[in-house]
Amino acid sequence: QVQLVESGGGLVQAGGSLRLSCAFSGSIFSLFHTRWYRQAPGKQRELVAAITRDGTIFYADSVKGRFTVSRDNAKNTLYLQMNSLKPEDTAVYYCNTQRTSTVYWGQGTQVTVSS
Repeated sequence: QVQLVESGGGLVQAGGSLRLSCAFSGSIFSLFHTRWYRQAPGKQRELVAAITRDGTIFYADSVKGRFTVSRDNAKNTLYLQMNSLKPEDTAVYYCNTQRTSTVYWGQGTQVTVSS
């Protein structure tokens, strides 16, 4: 069965950088669309970035120019490079994959950005 494990979160000062990783297992990674979501306390979960199996990329307006989503199919890994971090980026970040109508979620990794 598909499993997703996020890593790379932590505490960073405003203006700093983090790289999140999402390790995929249990199926053929290259067949899945991949996304990063985040959820801050008191707010609904929002889509941050996505990269489909065909290479189509999406970014939320709030992270454009600062975040870069990528994937390495050979390593079965999804990445989110986060630069110029702001306190408002503080949230739990979740990896998400989808094939056809089935969606899978990771456990989340905490990102905290101090001012």
